[in-house]
Amino acid sequence: MQLWTKINPWFEANGRDLPWREPGFSAWGTLVSEFMLQQTQVSRVIPKLEDFLNKWPTPIDLAESPASDAVRAWDRLGYPRRALWLHRAATTIAEQHNGVVPRDVDALLALTGVGDYTARAVAVFAYGDRHPVVDTNTRRVIARAVHGRGEAAPPQATTDLADMEALMPAEDGAAAVFNAGMMELGAIVCTAKKPLCDECPLATVCAWRASGYPAYEGKKRATQKRFEGSDRQVRGLIMAAARAADTGVTDTEIVALWADAEQRDRALASLIRDGLLVPQRSARYVLAS
Repeated sequence: MQLWTKINPWFEANGRDLPWREPGFSAWGTLVSEFMLQQTQVSRVIPKLEDFLNKWPTPIDLAESPASDAVRAWDRLGYPRRALWLHRAATTIAEQHNGVVPRDVDALLALTGVGDYTARAVAVFAYGDRHPVVDTNTRRVIARAVHGRGEAAPPQATTDLADMEALMPAEDGAAAVFNAGMMELGAIVCTAKKPLCDECPLATVCAWRASGYPAYEGKKRATQKRFEGSDRQVRGLIMAAARAADTGVTDTEIVALWADAEQRDRALASLIRDGLLVPQRSARYVLAS
């Protein structure tokens, strides 16, 4: 099924104007944006990305700054360990790749915090190479249009990449557009809860639509727990307090943040274990440096 003949012209006419799609956007900018976009809304990422790249326009710039500066700049994007991983990745790029984000997928995968999706996204969107790039949106479009399922099964890297590879055009440039277009279609048209089927360029070839939109009965990916009242919320409160003070946050201040002592201690311990906070002798915790 040559979905790309429908997806590519649709994307070129309807794709959102996003910073990382601008001509000449750097490979470093692409890598930073992919770190930021992990489980974070585009609207929240755009202003942070601009600020981050203005402060650290190259991997060497970030590597030469303390990791705590990166964590502080990450602010409330969520999952602050991503900032720590990005700093480690920048250090590796500076030390092992002469400050140039590598093009090779295996070299990208060797960077801290870089997985299958991010490595291929950088190789494709920054360098124009031909690789399948599969995110949650892509998997949903393939599940519906190709396999006739209302939802995608839990991620399986080998199967997911093979599915996308089989659909990609041979030419590098067209393949890159197709990768971006499939993600975009899943993000704004073939959405999880309210797909806009009448606006979809695949409406006439969609297996799910043709079969009458059957309910999905297969295995489902585990859903994330509510943020309110979760350990993630407590971690966020502690990190916000640590970012706000150059001298870190004290035990007394942490106690005032959350009433449940067991949950509070568990969240604090996880931040220390992740390397985001470093205990000091004075019952104080500072951002990793």
